[in-house]
Amino acid sequence: MCFSYCDTAKWPCVSPLASLLPSTLRFDLSTKEVMEVVDGSAFVSVNGAPEQEFKVGQSWEVEKGGYFIIRAEQPVHYVCHFE
Repeated sequence: MCFSYCDTAKWPCVSPLASLLPSTLRFDLSTKEVMEVVDGSAFVSVNGAPEQEFKVGQSWEVEKGGYFIIRAEQPVHYVCHFE
């Protein structure tokens, strides 16, 4: 399950916070995005590449039209930066 938060007073939202409970999800992107872990850790595969673990302070990038699969074994929080 994934929750996201964006301050609508500052629309358009450029850096929403996503919170993911233990699960595996796929996200197909229509814009280039950079995701930065701010709490917890997760395993991520970008565009079918081998899965890598990302921890607090680490980030991954997905080009426009790409996708990523994220697997969380514990709650994880990350910020999405849209370009």
